Amino acid sequence: MELLSIIHGHGLVAAFIFLLVNLSPSSSLPQGNGLPYMTSNVKEVLGKSFDYIIVGGGTAGCPLAATLSEKFSVLLIERGGSPYENPMLLDKKYFGFPFLQTDEFSSVAQRFISRDGVPNLRGRILGGTSTINAGFYSRASADFIKRVGWDEKLVKEAYEWAESKVVFKPLLTKWNSAVKSGLLEAGILPYNGFSWDHIAGTKFGGTLFDANRKRHISADLLERGNSSNIVVLLNATVKNIVFRSDDEGKKSIVRGIRFIKSNGSINQTYESYLTQPENSSPRGDVILSAGAIGSPQILLLSGIGPKGHLGNFSIPLLLDLKGVGQDMQDNPGITLILRAKPEYRLPESPQVVGIAKDFKFVVEGFVLPVSFNATTLMRISIKLAFPESKGKLELNNTDPRQNPVVLFNYLAEEKDLRECVQMVQLVKKVARSRSIARFLGAKPLINVTSNANELRNFCRKNVRTYYHFHGGCSIGSVIDNDYKVIGVKGLRVIDGSTLSESPGTNPMATLLMLGRYQGIKILTEREDASAFGNQQHP
Repeated sequence: MELLSIIHGHGLVAAFIFLLVNLSPSSSLPQGNGLPYMTSNVKEVLGKSFDYIIVGGGTAGCPLAATLSEKFSVLLIERGGSPYENPMLLDKKYFGFPFLQTDEFSSVAQRFISRDGVPNLRGRILGGTSTINAGFYSRASADFIKRVGWDEKLVKEAYEWAESKVVFKPLLTKWNSAVKSGLLEAGILPYNGFSWDHIAGTKFGGTLFDANRKRHISADLLERGNSSNIVVLLNATVKNIVFRSDDEGKKSIVRGIRFIKSNGSINQTYESYLTQPENSSPRGDVILSAGAIGSPQILLLSGIGPKGHLGNFSIPLLLDLKGVGQDMQDNPGITLILRAKPEYRLPESPQVVGIAKDFKFVVEGFVLPVSFNATTLMRISIKLAFPESKGKLELNNTDPRQNPVVLFNYLAEEKDLRECVQMVQLVKKVARSRSIARFLGAKPLINVTSNANELRNFCRKNVRTYYHFHGGCSIGSVIDNDYKVIGVKGLRVIDGSTLSESPGTNPMATLLMLGRYQGIKILTEREDASAFGNQQHP
């Protein structure tokens, strides 16, 4: 009744805000067609064992859970709630609204400010950032796939597995058509039409929004799994990983996880465990898929990380792994707002992208809300795809719900600053194109200098995130090539924290693929190990 009165009295936007901030955890949640069982009742998983425990029901975690469930039991634990309880979250009409309403513990987007002073966001909802982002879908480049050493055939199959369920070919809107023409006018050639692939020039890519403007998310991929093998625990935040001792008395084998209610006391903890095989059969893993902020944070809270830093918080050292939290990167972005005054216009996610200067620059157009009164601003944004500047992540305290301290060191390297100047020069051309002016009905008011030295200062002052941050659990320093954490047994990391760069236009497509890809690799590994064990014990 309260929601109905809000709709009648204040309209749908006010109702959206109400749902955004007032969704209370419930023990019985809407399941949807083919979705696995979901609950916020921690007692339903307390003390229970699963073949695999996946921490983070985001862009990589959901396809990973679906894949492993084909053969094994899976607990998928997500610190946020269910988007299926709030259909407005999945309506394109409200794209960008979650960015406006953030709080410390319950909003679907969690705000943080890096030590650089740049505001940023993390997803805190089943589906992760695929539930709140712009929905633009584009694969990694062929060169990236080769460099990281992935199986190209399996990569292609994993991309297609996700695409067939949650990705669509868009019909270009008038705004995106104007952006496309503006990109071409600025010399971002050739025009490639529609493509899944990351190729130089201007193209339009896939989208998570279908023809009815409904968003599809990574959590939809759970329908592809064996739903009877998956339990999704919502509104629960992992505090640390639980270990047991090996034969030499060293605590190096993962036993399970310790977690809290996301809206509860940090001192009231609960545990779930990995299934212990009765014989020499291979065992499962706890897999961190909590993202580039969450996964290194959980490792540090579990005693895995630089010894000195953990000592500052009186966290018992399990493993002195100096790479945890290192090599953090975010792609520096510059945004030009086309009109100073907000106007009443529906939000629009980007459908078109310009990929320029040997893949170094990525340009898109957005129409984003600036308030809950349905006013928006049109903007052209550009990011630097391969920054050299790197930073680090460290704990701020021992509460897993709170953000750690992150430094990205935007534009710290001279090369990044020089390329930012080039970015501004290019994005100005797009913003001032005839096509954009025709769409606006007037020339955009863009007061950006042409002086190179002044542009350097402009970059330093106006650098923004593109929300594509990554790193913190790098291959070689934290995990091995099988995504297993070095020095312990039964622990993997599979998410954006393992990436050395943001692949493609943005990392979403590749993270969806990565969850499926690594899931298949793990299933194959288990099959091979079981076959070997049968040979050893006929």
